[in-house]
Amino acid sequence: MPPRKKVKAAAAVVEDEKAATAPSGSENGAVTMEEDPRPTSPRTRARNQTAEAPLAAAGGGADAAEGPAEAKRRNARRKYGAAGATAAEADAALGATASGLPPKPATGVAAAAAAASGGGRGRGRRSGSGGGSADSDSVMDAVVKVFCMHVEPNFSLPWQRKRQSSSNSSGFLLPNRRILTNAHCVDHYTQVKVKRRGSDVKFMATVLSVGTECDIALLTVEDDKFWEGVEPVEFGTLPQLQDAVTVVGYPIGGDTMSVTSGVVSRIEVTSYMHGSSELLGIQIDAAINSGNSGGPAFNDDGQCVGIAFQSLKHEDAENIGYIIPTPVIHHFLTDYERHGRYTGFPCLGVEWQKLENPDLRAVLKMQPEQKGVLIRRVEPTSACAAVLRQNDVLMSFDGVAVANDGTVPFRSGERISFSYLVSNKYTDEEAELVVLQDGVQRTLRVGLGAPVRLVPFHTRGLPPSYFIVAGLVFTAVTVPYLRSEYGKEYDFDAPVKLLEKMMHGMAQHKEEQVVVLSQVLAAEVNLGYEEICNTQVVSLNGSRITNLAELVARVDACDQPYIVLDLEYNQKVVLGTAKARAATSEILAMHCIAADRSPDLVAAAGVSGGAAGAAEGAAAAAAVVEGEAKEEAKAEAVASTGAAAGKAAGGKGSRGGRR
Repeated sequence: MPPRKKVKAAAAVVEDEKAATAPSGSENGAVTMEEDPRPTSPRTRARNQTAEAPLAAAGGGADAAEGPAEAKRRNARRKYGAAGATAAEADAALGATASGLPPKPATGVAAAAAAASGGGRGRGRRSGSGGGSADSDSVMDAVVKVFCMHVEPNFSLPWQRKRQSSSNSSGFLLPNRRILTNAHCVDHYTQVKVKRRGSDVKFMATVLSVGTECDIALLTVEDDKFWEGVEPVEFGTLPQLQDAVTVVGYPIGGDTMSVTSGVVSRIEVTSYMHGSSELLGIQIDAAINSGNSGGPAFNDDGQCVGIAFQSLKHEDAENIGYIIPTPVIHHFLTDYERHGRYTGFPCLGVEWQKLENPDLRAVLKMQPEQKGVLIRRVEPTSACAAVLRQNDVLMSFDGVAVANDGTVPFRSGERISFSYLVSNKYTDEEAELVVLQDGVQRTLRVGLGAPVRLVPFHTRGLPPSYFIVAGLVFTAVTVPYLRSEYGKEYDFDAPVKLLEKMMHGMAQHKEEQVVVLSQVLAAEVNLGYEEICNTQVVSLNGSRITNLAELVARVDACDQPYIVLDLEYNQKVVLGTAKARAATSEILAMHCIAADRSPDLVAAAGVSGGAAGAAEGAAAAAAVVEGEAKEEAKAEAVASTGAAAGKAAGGKGSRGGRR
């Protein structure tokens, strides 16, 4: 690339024009190509100008009268502008901050002072009139580095935990002494610390709430020194396509802040990998690497328009990153303010099918002008189960018409999945549905709630439940458990029966679980059963098993000579009741296991009766979750006075800061 031509001062340009029109050997002493046929480079000409500057000053030339400000602008035109760059362009170049963030426009007194002096943003900063540099620096100062120590559960050996690990990620400051970051950045945390830009001190942080589905976590710091001189981040509106975004954070490759820029390339309902949910997401082409997670994405006005949280790593994809948009962030914050804890994003509780085929619409008695989607199944645990039926046609949601492909209008010239409308609601709200039932159009109002999964996608930071009797290890199936047993490709390698329940199974009630015989710790009492693993328990002594707490209660209350377990695939396990109970303690000691059941199942011990055991076990599990919710609420109450306390449970994930 040829070097750019250096621009001279105005007086020097006039002298050059005179030299170009003067004949050879004129008074100005200009050297022509005939006198010196060798071309000179821009660097050589610059050296010549430097050498001639003292002579010009002695002769009263224009450069001698040039002040420091003019010299600075002239150098800026040489550095940032091409030949013929104007003073305004040089000032704009000088106004660019080292951070890469666009400065905010000066407002109020600062703007009036800058306008009165006739200076631009660059002049305003140099003259101390309060221009964009200070604003840009304050935006950068609001970005913090998050240090977290994690101890993840071992889902394959549920009585143990894995080795302690650490991660670095990013976050940013909000009003009311709050910090936002990603949920997976504080996943299974034991200690969280934060550090501000330019500081060498790490402050202990308290986790107030974790939104696993939306991958957002809310923190606070009790130490007042951390909040000195803080200017929190302001949120902007949802950006448009091709709008510029700047991602700020602390990714791998260094300890200092990093800034990457790009544009908004797509806005649609996106899969959130950490929470296995479908929410609104923004795709950008700015680089997002491990450690960027939790960092803000700014627009041209210095406002936050999203949180960096994941990127697409694929051989056919390049520079595809995702940020959590402001509507999802506001939903999380509002939910926390309303309930004192995170309650989740609601779902309609139905499976639907497109109605683009005209014959299918005719069979459903739809008129040509009518549009909607076919309801294939309704979750028994959802509020919709009382009013919606299979083969109903959902035509609108809260007054917004649903198209045959399941989309609704979204801003100008765009369409988006109607699940976006559902996710904008809260778990304690209602929605108005227009449905077509047997050709008759009806308007219904239904309540919305958080989804209930037969095989949960995450455990909300809680350790796994387990129960051991005679060396037989029982646990409930979750996606983290399948991932622990079968690796990242668990959706291909896990048993078909379990995958079918994970992908298509529906819980009949909120406490239902898929209980499996995870493994058998070999001993004389369980001779012949050693190779059984990850097989669902169907019934015990002829009574169907619906959750792990019920299994524990029935084993403890068993007064029959044998414990008879019926498993999937028609397998059967029979244990002598007395021998099984006597051998359990010896097997636990052999494998260094402290207890035969997880703490959440201890309350179920000693309960007699199958139904009573199931109820007590479910109550114990609910008490754990309720106690966690109360702890989060307590943390919120203390944080509102500036001294937050208590820790809420974190979320499960493996991306972003530890990707």
